[in-house]
Amino acid sequence: MLVFALLFALVSKEVQAAPSVSAQRAILMDGETGRVLFEKDAHSKSRIASITKIMTAIIAIESGKMDEEVTVSSNASGTEGSSLYLKAGEKIKLEDLVYGLMLRSGNDSAVAIAESVGGSLKGFAHLMNQKASEIGMENSHFSNPHGLDDHDDHYSTAYDMALLTKYAMENDVYKKIAGTKVHTAPNPEEKWDRKWKNKNRLVTELYKHSTGGKTGYTKLAKRTLVSTASKDDENLIAVTLNAPDDWNDHIGMFEYGFEHFDYKTVLDKGVIKKFDDEFYEGHVYVKREVIMTLQDNEEESVRIEYKMLEPKQEWKKNKNVPEVVGKAVIYLEDREADSLPVYFKGEEEPEEEKSWWKFWAYSMKTFLGVKQNG
Repeated sequence: MLVFALLFALVSKEVQAAPSVSAQRAILMDGETGRVLFEKDAHSKSRIASITKIMTAIIAIESGKMDEEVTVSSNASGTEGSSLYLKAGEKIKLEDLVYGLMLRSGNDSAVAIAESVGGSLKGFAHLMNQKASEIGMENSHFSNPHGLDDHDDHYSTAYDMALLTKYAMENDVYKKIAGTKVHTAPNPEEKWDRKWKNKNRLVTELYKHSTGGKTGYTKLAKRTLVSTASKDDENLIAVTLNAPDDWNDHIGMFEYGFEHFDYKTVLDKGVIKKFDDEFYEGHVYVKREVIMTLQDNEEESVRIEYKMLEPKQEWKKNKNVPEVVGKAVIYLEDREADSLPVYFKGEEEPEEEKSWWKFWAYSMKTFLGVKQNG
């Protein structure tokens, strides 16, 4: 195994002041790279209240049933807490239920969605935990679709909820719903349509860069909030748990992130230009670029380490060289931040020189052949 290292950057800096937050637990994550830009007790398990509904929404959206009508059960219509005031027996489109879930935090909507998509509350909780496992939410467990304090084993962490939001924001339907300020839904039993305004004040009035999120509150969880923001093509995710001043917490974290961090390309897609090996130089490439979220003047080093196979004698004759000959590992502060395969491209066989004379000679020969053979 051959190992080559490339130091990308090593720049001294003054320590940047981290944002001050009222939250007991908080995190700021880059929505593209997943890098944690700020955290405060982000891995402790906590009650999460209605930010639970982010999971409920993405499962409903991915179910493929958004255009189907749902019949509201008496169990759903009788759910306590924030409500869309659904009536037992009424029919409403699943898509509208998801809008009501995210904008108005309808607990009755959450139960109606769970019963429709999961067959039952228990069946839907299974889907929630299955999805959490797929995403990598290692310190989360879901027992209901709304976040009410009716189960002791319903919890997550600031970090896990940021992971969930990063996943959800990759879905265009979720992204649109989460960032909607007002949604109108038909109401066949009344003379007027339902009109729901988003409870997330960051979206509706407080922060112009806000792109979505979900509010939450219960007596035990206190104020919880997940929000997203975009500025100059940089996408950030903020989560606070038990935060008395959550609106300002999120604005402060976003401003810190946008001011001090930016995307930098540390490895270009295509042929690796600098490679300290005679056999591999000019013949190895990667199929995607590597972008990291970095501070302009941070005292950190980004190191790219190439772990390559030892070339065999037959490879030097351009024979039997495997497609993947190694991997590029990108380190940030000596921690692995990313890795990707390194591919080999051998010498191309030289094309036979074709002249106009050869072309016409070949054409004439073909023509005569056709004439002679009829």
